[in-house]
Amino acid sequence: MSDFRTGVPERGAPESLLVVAAHPDDIEFCVSGTVMQWIDRGTRVTYCVVTDGDAGGFDEALPRQAMAHLRRAEQTHSAKFIGVEHVRFLGYPDGFVEPDAALRRDLCRVIREVRPQRAIIPSPEINWDRIADTHPDHRAVGEAALRAIYPEARNPFAHPSLLRHEGLRPWTVPETWLMTGPRPNQYVDVTGVFERKVEALRVHTSQTAHLDDLAGLLRRWLAEHATAAGLPPGRLAEAFQVVSTE
Repeated sequence: MSDFRTGVPERGAPESLLVVAAHPDDIEFCVSGTVMQWIDRGTRVTYCVVTDGDAGGFDEALPRQAMAHLRRAEQTHSAKFIGVEHVRFLGYPDGFVEPDAALRRDLCRVIREVRPQRAIIPSPEINWDRIADTHPDHRAVGEAALRAIYPEARNPFAHPSLLRHEGLRPWTVPETWLMTGPRPNQYVDVTGVFERKVEALRVHTSQTAHLDDLAGLLRRWLAEHATAAGLPPGRLAEAFQVVSTE
């Protein structure tokens, strides 16, 4: 696997990784190619999905609570397909996420439990180049996760019940990678795992069954990133903005 970058040093696979997302399937769409390559190199990965995606899907006859259970199952199975055994669901309502103290506390809890060397989170900024990247849940989760990473998870006096009642000591996440942001500065070549990425996304049947050319859609997006990274024609890449949070 190769990392291609603009203005930041090359990063290898971390020992441990926490990926925070707003909805089931966000990870598969945006960063699963990178994650599966790091897993192949020994990275321990935990997913934290803030909502159950109960407002998603295309079957109006399916009850919303059934959708939530279905999407949890899809996310769990997709994660296992690429080697992720640990998936946390926070159960916040889809479409109504706010970066409030409750969500930041819940994310701090996960950070202190997992103690990752690197985190991937949504960007709190709008990327106007693609409509899906403007979803308010993505930005709210990005803001909450960034605030949980800095300064709250490292601060023993933030959310004091986590330390006093749960014994969760502060943790500093050394490095954070933002996905779907407007200013990427790190690109990861995922050409070699593209088919696995497509299959991991197909597991989310409730969200992708209606797409006639899922592979073609992904290929176009990833080719755009590869071009921005200066990769040769035919290569595919995922894009990030790397932020030092030590």
